[in-house]
Amino acid sequence: MAYIYKRGKKWAYRAYAGKDPKTGKDKQSGKSGFRTKKDAQLAAAIFERQFHNDEFVNPSKITFNAVCDDWEVHYISSLAAKESSLRARKIALKHVRNEFGEIPIQRISKKEYQDTIDKLAKKFSANYISSIHSSANMVFSYAKENKLIKEIPTENIKLPKKKKTVEELEKGNEIQDKFLEKEELEEFLTLAKNEGLEGDLLTFTILAYTGLRIGEMVALKWSDIDFKNQTLTVFRTYYNPTNNKLKYALQTPKTESSHRTIKIDDVVIELLKIHKEEQGKIKLNNEPFYHDEGFIFATNEGYPKTIKAISVRLQRLTKKMDIEKDITPHSFRHTHTSLLIEANVHIKEIQERLGHSDINTTMDIYAHMTKNMKKEASTKFSNLMKNLSNNLIDLKHEQKHEHE
Repeated sequence: MAYIYKRGKKWAYRAYAGKDPKTGKDKQSGKSGFRTKKDAQLAAAIFERQFHNDEFVNPSKITFNAVCDDWEVHYISSLAAKESSLRARKIALKHVRNEFGEIPIQRISKKEYQDTIDKLAKKFSANYISSIHSSANMVFSYAKENKLIKEIPTENIKLPKKKKTVEELEKGNEIQDKFLEKEELEEFLTLAKNEGLEGDLLTFTILAYTGLRIGEMVALKWSDIDFKNQTLTVFRTYYNPTNNKLKYALQTPKTESSHRTIKIDDVVIELLKIHKEEQGKIKLNNEPFYHDEGFIFATNEGYPKTIKAISVRLQRLTKKMDIEKDITPHSFRHTHTSLLIEANVHIKEIQERLGHSDINTTMDIYAHMTKNMKKEASTKFSNLMKNLSNNLIDLKHEQKHEHE
């Protein structure tokens, strides 16, 4: 039972607050400054209820920055997160740290957090705002789990939705501009064959014919290829934020379903065989210095090629084409998906081939028809309605002649 007493002209309370873990002695918690005895009694009752329900949070001056630092250690160790994931979270959290860094985390209100999100939304894309918010939510949830805060200010926050401008709408489908149509892919691969540098044709054929993520492709080793059964297995992904060929890391695939085995075409098998023979000659010529770990897409020293180097090769080739599309290595994943859809491959098979953990990802992001499919749909509709259309035209002609 709390002890209620008068302190000067105001009232106060003192109540049992458990055992001190260091000394084993009873701890007391109290508060003063109440105008009436009844106010002090009510506050004491609320405290005791929270304490017994394990809801009480001790007042603390620990800052948002300090909690972030502690959470990052927890994130990388307890959650077994990848270094690349932590790096992305830290970059996103930087914007929230700039706002609340040295403020005690207990003083950050829901209104202040919402205002911060609204302000950041004027500078960044909706996707990036979502990343910032989800990262901040992890930190605040961690703080509540450790009884540093009572409520999570990130809960039920409204993320701003950017309205597209007329200009953006006129540009049309964003994804449509980020993958190659079948005819464009044929033109590009022919260009890679005739004017590409060493390894270009294999690199971009594999990306287009498998839908692999660029990091998955760069991390491929010869042991991942089953030439007899014509399959390719994804075991790992490549991580190198500095683009230093010596400072790379191999990580587990993006999700559990990203670890997959897929069938590959005859043309890919043939290109791999040719490349393996050529790589064997390079090994012999650079034998004293060749760092051989079995990578398929390797430099002359045996290290895996950087994603930046592949991107530069890609830009070199696309500049020779008459297209106005922002083509990146990831565009070939979009290309592969659009062609699978055009070939009437079931959405579930596409999901498994691409290694998506959620089928909604496959449907929402990639299920966009190509121009050829739209033309085909229009043609099918025209053929379906051909008899009716002809009848309508004939009827119109008859009515015209009758009036004459």
